[in-house]
Amino acid sequence: MNSPIINITRVEQAGDYCLRLSFDDGTEQAVDFGPFLRDSQHPEVRTFLEPDKFRSFRLEHGDLIWGNYDLCFPVADLHANILVPAARSAAA
Repeated sequence: MNSPIINITRVEQAGDYCLRLSFDDGTEQAVDFGPFLRDSQHPEVRTFLEPDKFRSFRLEHGDLIWGNYDLCFPVADLHANILVPAARSAAA
């Protein structure tokens, strides 16, 4: 059985690293990217802790992206408000 394709329809800044996302199925999520960015060991990901760089996101074809896909997340994860893989979050 195929899952329906979910798209992001609107993005609003809701805090320093928090974005309020609206989806085409009516769901809304306030997603806090701060812990993901601070916990990242990858220096290119950590550059998004710079407020102006974080605010440079855009909505393109239902996806939330930064730069030339320098930072992006699966829409299904954003819809579920899950940024950290379950195995990693269980170990924390």
